[in-house]
Amino acid sequence: MTDVFIAGIGMTHLGKFTERSVKGLTAEAVGLALGDAGGQLEDIQAAWFSNTRQGLLEGQNAIRGQCALRPLGFEGIPITNVENACASGATALLQAVAHIKAGLCEVALVVGAEKMFFPDKREAMFKAFMGGTDVYRLEEFRRTSAATAEQLIPPELRGVDTGQRSFFMDSYAAQARLHMQTFGTTQRQLAAVAAKNHWHSTMNPLSQYQQDMSIEEVLAARLVSWPFTLPMCAPISDGAAAAVICSASALHRFERRRALRIRGISQVSGRTRADDDFANHLGRHAALQVFEQAQLDASDIDLVEVHDATCYAEIQQVENLGLCPIGEGGLFTEQGHTKLGGRVPVNPSGGLVSKGHPVGATGIIQLCELASQLRGEAGARQVENARIGVAENGGGFYENEEAATLVTVLERAPL
Repeated sequence: MTDVFIAGIGMTHLGKFTERSVKGLTAEAVGLALGDAGGQLEDIQAAWFSNTRQGLLEGQNAIRGQCALRPLGFEGIPITNVENACASGATALLQAVAHIKAGLCEVALVVGAEKMFFPDKREAMFKAFMGGTDVYRLEEFRRTSAATAEQLIPPELRGVDTGQRSFFMDSYAAQARLHMQTFGTTQRQLAAVAAKNHWHSTMNPLSQYQQDMSIEEVLAARLVSWPFTLPMCAPISDGAAAAVICSASALHRFERRRALRIRGISQVSGRTRADDDFANHLGRHAALQVFEQAQLDASDIDLVEVHDATCYAEIQQVENLGLCPIGEGGLFTEQGHTKLGGRVPVNPSGGLVSKGHPVGATGIIQLCELASQLRGEAGARQVENARIGVAENGGGFYENEEAATLVTVLERAPL
């Protein structure tokens, strides 16, 4: 079983780009990754392509990766399309890693590209989110979410139409309220997560948003789904990222000093559990699996990127990763431990809520941030002496948790 390395990685700016296409975003990200690796197109022996929206919004079904990569010169090699909701990018990486470990190739390309913003297809943009849960049980899940810890919602805000939003915001809001009811987590602590990430994003030139926000400003913003206001929720985003990964035997072909070891990667699916059984959340199982695989524990982690589709998700994943006890994620954040300069910086990139969330690309984008940090190239947001970075990428929603979660450990190691 060979070690696998990220030899090169790159991402586009994130935002809402009416004139950009999946093909154009892909070309930019692939060029950046190959340039970062010091590699050539001819080095790539297999490719994985992650996308979730092009079939729904543009009618490009089935062969999205072939259509995006062939114009760049990728011909003849196996190209595999991956769709696993918001966890698609990390899932594509796992498949490529497995391919290399199996000895089927030495060098692979992993790409995530997403075009989500179509102002003339606004209804379709939001309808696309529905496919991230069981459509046969959608109304059941909606009723359950609305009823979860409903008594915490201020009476004047119950049943209020706050405008168009995704099913996921209501699902995460229900889980946030349950956490508040069980552990005493406060809306202010949730806002502290968002405020921190919006501040972090001011130091990330590739972020969709780069505006600092105070806790009070976050709380005063437009309500989406109580307890969430707009700055607590990830936006609709366009963007792409790509990574060149290789076996140890192929590392000499690339900029060896810039390589990062993939020390571990795990994938789990959700399971039936009681709503308040937080210790058995799938994110906790994914973390424990990867810790065993990588032979480390939470105390070894220098920074993390987690899937904060909402600010509550960050609190939940901080607990799942063992950075603090279950139930204390809100307090841990409020005390500043997850902020740059704190005990374990979380989402120094700005996270999904501010950096952006182009669904199929997010899992790879998280690794772009870890790579910058572990190489000491993150500028003003640099985490001092970063050696071990962890990314958690979740996708879909089924009953009371995500449908899929992956956790990846990257290491800056002497070669």
